[in-house]
Amino acid sequence: MYTPRPFLVEDFEEIKSFVAKYPSITLVTVGKDSIPFATLLPSVWESKNLSAENFGEIITHMSKGNPQWRAIAQGDVGLAIVQGPQAYVSPTNYENKKTDHKVVPTWNYQTVHFTGTIEVIEDSTRINEIVSDLTDFHEQHRSQPWATTEAEPTYMKNQLNSIVGIVMKITKVEAKYKLSQNRSVHDQEAVMWDLAKSPLAYEREISLEMKRNLGKI
Repeated sequence: MYTPRPFLVEDFEEIKSFVAKYPSITLVTVGKDSIPFATLLPSVWESKNLSAENFGEIITHMSKGNPQWRAIAQGDVGLAIVQGPQAYVSPTNYENKKTDHKVVPTWNYQTVHFTGTIEVIEDSTRINEIVSDLTDFHEQHRSQPWATTEAEPTYMKNQLNSIVGIVMKITKVEAKYKLSQNRSVHDQEAVMWDLAKSPLAYEREISLEMKRNLGKI
Protein backbone atom coordinates (compact mmCIF):
# COMPACT_ATOMS: atom_id res chain seq x y z
CA MET A 1 0.00 0.00 0.00
CA TYR A 2 1.30 3.46 -0.90
CA THR A 3 1.74 5.23 2.44
CA PRO A 4 3.57 8.56 2.67
CA ARG A 5 5.22 8.96 6.05
CA PRO A 6 2.71 11.46 7.55
CA PHE A 7 -0.08 8.91 7.10
CA LEU A 8 1.75 5.80 8.33
CA VAL A 9 0.33 4.07 11.42
CA GLU A 10 2.79 1.83 13.28
CA ASP A 11 1.18 1.58 16.73
CA PHE A 12 0.17 -2.08 16.82
CA GLU A 13 -2.40 -1.60 19.59
CA GLU A 14 -4.03 1.18 17.55
CA ILE A 15 -4.18 -1.11 14.52
CA LYS A 16 -5.80 -3.91 16.56
CA SER A 17 -8.35 -1.46 17.95
CA PHE A 18 -9.20 -0.19 14.46
CA VAL A 19 -9.71 -3.69 13.03
CA ALA A 20 -11.92 -4.65 15.99
CA LYS A 21 -14.04 -1.56 15.30
CA TYR A 22 -14.48 -2.42 11.60
CA PRO A 23 -14.68 -6.25 11.63
CA SER A 24 -15.06 -7.07 7.96
CA ILE A 25 -12.62 -7.51 5.11
CA THR A 26 -12.65 -7.25 1.36
CA LEU A 27 -10.73 -10.36 0.37
CA VAL A 28 -8.85 -9.93 -2.90
CA THR A 29 -7.34 -12.93 -4.70
CA VAL A 30 -6.20 -13.68 -8.24
CA GLY A 31 -6.90 -17.03 -9.89
CA LYS A 32 -4.69 -19.01 -12.28
CA ASP A 33 -6.34 -17.29 -15.23
CA SER A 34 -5.27 -13.89 -13.79
CA ILE A 35 -8.86 -12.87 -13.12
CA PRO A 36 -9.10 -10.95 -9.83
CA PHE A 37 -11.85 -11.69 -7.31
CA ALA A 38 -13.00 -9.53 -4.40
CA THR A 39 -15.63 -10.31 -1.76
CA LEU A 40 -16.66 -8.41 1.36
CA LEU A 41 -16.77 -10.85 4.30
CA PRO A 42 -17.39 -10.66 8.06
CA SER A 43 -14.17 -11.52 9.83
CA VAL A 44 -12.27 -11.90 13.06
CA TRP A 45 -8.59 -11.15 13.53
CA GLU A 46 -7.47 -13.80 16.00
CA SER A 47 -5.91 -11.54 18.60
CA LYS A 48 -4.39 -13.97 21.09
CA ASN A 49 -0.66 -13.39 21.51
CA LEU A 50 -0.55 -10.91 18.63
CA SER A 51 2.54 -8.76 18.37
CA ALA A 52 4.62 -6.86 15.84
CA GLU A 53 6.39 -10.19 15.21
CA ASN A 54 3.32 -12.46 15.25
CA PHE A 55 0.46 -11.19 13.10
CA GLY A 56 -1.86 -14.14 13.70
CA GLU A 57 -4.73 -15.09 11.39
CA ILE A 58 -7.89 -13.68 9.86
CA ILE A 59 -10.82 -16.09 9.89
CA THR A 60 -13.97 -15.83 7.80
CA HIS A 61 -16.23 -17.94 5.59
CA MET A 62 -17.56 -17.82 2.05
CA SER A 63 -20.56 -19.22 0.21
CA LYS A 64 -19.86 -22.27 -1.93
CA GLY A 65 -21.83 -20.47 -4.61
CA ASN A 66 -19.07 -17.85 -4.81
CA PRO A 67 -16.54 -18.88 -7.51
CA GLN A 68 -13.73 -17.07 -5.70
CA TRP A 69 -12.93 -19.91 -3.30
CA ARG A 70 -12.57 -22.45 -6.10
CA ALA A 71 -9.97 -20.20 -7.75
CA ILE A 72 -7.82 -20.20 -4.59
CA ALA A 73 -5.06 -22.80 -4.38
CA GLN A 74 -3.98 -23.72 -0.85
CA GLY A 75 -1.20 -21.34 0.14
CA ASP A 76 -2.07 -18.65 -2.41
CA VAL A 77 -1.27 -15.10 -1.34
CA GLY A 78 -4.25 -12.81 -0.81
CA LEU A 79 -4.99 -9.27 0.30
CA ALA A 80 -7.57 -8.48 2.99
CA ILE A 81 -8.66 -4.83 3.17
CA VAL A 82 -10.29 -3.34 6.25
CA GLN A 83 -11.93 -0.05 5.35
CA GLY A 84 -12.83 2.63 7.87
CA PRO A 85 -14.58 5.98 7.36
CA GLN A 86 -13.71 8.32 4.51
CA ALA A 87 -14.49 11.85 3.41
CA TYR A 88 -14.13 14.34 0.59
CA VAL A 89 -11.97 17.32 1.59
CA SER A 90 -12.75 20.65 -0.05
CA PRO A 91 -9.83 23.00 -0.82
CA THR A 92 -11.97 25.85 0.53
CA ASN A 93 -10.68 24.81 3.97
CA TYR A 94 -7.07 25.64 3.18
CA GLU A 95 -5.50 28.89 4.29
CA ASN A 96 -3.71 29.52 0.99
CA LYS A 97 -7.02 29.34 -0.87
CA LYS A 98 -7.12 33.06 -0.08
CA THR A 99 -3.60 33.79 -1.33
CA ASP A 100 -1.90 31.76 -4.07
CA HIS A 101 -4.86 29.44 -4.86
CA LYS A 102 -2.50 26.47 -5.18
CA VAL A 103 -5.03 24.06 -3.74
CA VAL A 104 -6.97 21.02 -4.95
CA PRO A 105 -9.51 18.67 -3.37
CA THR A 106 -8.40 15.44 -1.68
CA TRP A 107 -9.83 12.41 0.13
CA ASN A 108 -9.29 11.45 3.76
CA TYR A 109 -9.69 7.88 4.97
CA GLN A 110 -8.49 5.12 7.28
CA THR A 111 -7.60 1.61 6.14
CA VAL A 112 -5.63 -1.48 7.10
CA HIS A 113 -4.26 -3.99 4.59
CA PHE A 114 -3.38 -7.57 5.49
CA THR A 115 -1.25 -9.70 3.19
CA GLY A 116 -1.04 -13.43 3.84
CA THR A 117 -1.36 -16.99 2.67
CA ILE A 118 -4.83 -18.50 2.40
CA GLU A 119 -6.19 -21.86 3.45
CA VAL A 120 -9.63 -22.97 2.26
CA ILE A 121 -11.39 -25.10 4.89
CA GLU A 122 -13.90 -27.78 3.87
CA ASP A 123 -13.84 -29.82 7.07
CA SER A 124 -17.26 -29.44 8.75
CA THR A 125 -15.87 -29.40 12.30
CA ARG A 126 -13.48 -26.55 11.55
CA ILE A 127 -16.12 -24.64 9.61
CA ASN A 128 -18.43 -24.90 12.62
CA GLU A 129 -15.65 -23.55 14.86
CA ILE A 130 -15.07 -20.61 12.50
CA VAL A 131 -18.77 -19.74 12.31
CA SER A 132 -19.12 -20.05 16.10
CA ASP A 133 -16.10 -17.78 16.67
CA LEU A 134 -17.43 -15.19 14.21
CA THR A 135 -20.88 -15.30 15.80
CA ASP A 136 -19.55 -15.01 19.35
CA PHE A 137 -17.43 -12.02 18.36
CA HIS A 138 -20.27 -10.14 16.70
CA GLU A 139 -22.85 -11.04 19.38
CA GLN A 140 -20.68 -10.17 22.39
CA HIS A 141 -22.05 -6.64 22.85
CA ARG A 142 -25.71 -7.64 22.69
CA SER A 143 -27.68 -7.85 25.93
CA GLN A 144 -28.79 -11.38 25.04
CA PRO A 145 -26.14 -12.87 22.73
CA TRP A 146 -27.26 -15.53 20.29
CA ALA A 147 -25.12 -18.67 19.87
CA THR A 148 -24.94 -21.13 16.99
CA THR A 149 -25.97 -23.90 19.40
CA GLU A 150 -29.44 -22.32 19.49
CA ALA A 151 -30.07 -23.06 15.81
CA GLU A 152 -32.09 -26.14 14.85
CA PRO A 153 -29.37 -28.83 14.32
CA THR A 154 -30.41 -30.09 10.86
CA TYR A 155 -30.91 -26.56 9.59
CA MET A 156 -27.51 -25.53 10.99
CA LYS A 157 -25.82 -28.53 9.38
CA ASN A 158 -27.31 -27.64 6.00
CA GLN A 159 -26.16 -24.04 6.36
CA LEU A 160 -22.62 -25.15 7.24
CA ASN A 161 -22.60 -27.45 4.21
CA SER A 162 -23.23 -24.42 1.98
CA ILE A 163 -20.05 -22.56 2.97
CA VAL A 164 -16.28 -22.98 3.19
CA GLY A 165 -14.02 -21.57 5.85
CA ILE A 166 -11.26 -19.15 4.94
CA VAL A 167 -8.14 -18.68 7.07
CA MET A 168 -5.47 -16.15 6.16
CA LYS A 169 -2.10 -16.52 7.88
CA ILE A 170 -0.91 -12.93 7.97
CA THR A 171 2.60 -12.10 6.79
CA LYS A 172 2.30 -8.31 6.54
CA VAL A 173 0.18 -5.60 8.16
CA GLU A 174 -0.03 -2.08 6.72
CA ALA A 175 -2.07 0.74 8.21
CA LYS A 176 -2.80 4.19 6.83
CA TYR A 177 -4.72 7.08 8.37
CA LYS A 178 -4.94 9.93 5.85
CA LEU A 179 -6.22 12.75 8.04
CA SER A 180 -4.65 15.85 6.44
CA GLN A 181 -1.46 15.44 8.53
CA ASN A 182 0.55 16.84 5.62
CA ARG A 183 -1.21 20.19 6.05
CA SER A 184 -0.71 22.88 8.69
CA VAL A 185 -2.52 22.57 12.02
CA HIS A 186 -4.69 25.49 10.91
CA ASP A 187 -5.77 23.60 7.78
CA GLN A 188 -6.32 20.37 9.68
CA GLU A 189 -8.60 22.13 12.16
CA ALA A 190 -10.51 23.85 9.34
CA VAL A 191 -11.10 20.52 7.61
CA MET A 192 -12.08 18.92 10.92
CA TRP A 193 -14.73 21.54 11.70
CA ASP A 194 -16.03 21.53 8.12
CA LEU A 195 -16.52 17.74 8.16
CA ALA A 196 -18.15 17.94 11.59
CA LYS A 197 -21.03 19.81 9.88
CA SER A 198 -21.41 17.25 7.10
CA PRO A 199 -24.81 15.55 6.66
CA LEU A 200 -22.89 12.31 5.94
CA ALA A 201 -22.20 10.16 9.00
CA TYR A 202 -18.93 8.74 7.64
CA GLU A 203 -17.57 12.26 7.04
CA ARG A 204 -18.47 13.26 10.60
CA GLU A 205 -16.62 10.14 11.75
CA ILE A 206 -13.50 11.29 9.92
CA SER A 207 -13.88 14.64 11.68
CA LEU A 208 -13.82 12.85 15.04
CA GLU A 209 -10.74 10.88 14.01
CA MET A 210 -9.00 14.11 13.00
CA LYS A 211 -9.97 15.63 16.33
CA ARG A 212 -8.49 12.64 18.13
CA ASN A 213 -5.34 12.80 16.04
CA LEU A 214 -4.93 16.48 16.93
CA GLY A 215 -5.20 15.64 20.62
CA LYS A 216 -8.49 17.45 21.08
CA ILE A 217 -10.37 14.44 22.50
